Amino acid sequence: MTTDATMLRINQGVQLHHQQGRREAARDLFAQLWDEIGGERGDPLHVCVLAHSMADVQDDVHQELVWDQRALAAAELLTDARTAEAGVTLPVAGLYPSLHLNLADCYRKLGDLGRAREHLQLAQARIGALGDDEYGRLIKGGLDRLTQQLG
Repeated sequence: MTTDATMLRINQGVQLHHQQGRREAARDLFAQLWDEIGGERGDPLHVCVLAHSMADVQDDVHQELVWDQRALAAAELLTDARTAEAGVTLPVAGLYPSLHLNLADCYRKLGDLGRAREHLQLAQARIGALGDDEYGRLIKGGLDRLTQQLG
């Protein structure tokens, strides 16, 4: 369980979106947090998780892609020590399947099936970092669905 104040606020936005269906309220909270953390210059953990969450509340797939790209770039700056310090139990390697899944889905929506398949393969190559828990099953299910869609 995280005690990091920014991570807790990001989680509030995730709850607004996924639990309450308040997509615009989540987007507004995420935008406020983005400014507070200093945007892409902020703590890579906050940038990664916030951008990953912000991508999910975009109405335009091009904007979703930009946020997903920011999340991936920030993940590359993360360490397991930093995530553990924030109380995040998932190792950094466990973030990549979801990050690549989201990028693959964006590229699919944009009709760039080559890039979609590339990111799908990157996600599948890192699936071993996920546990057999609810999160792991969610991501694995998303990869299976996208694999079907890309045929």
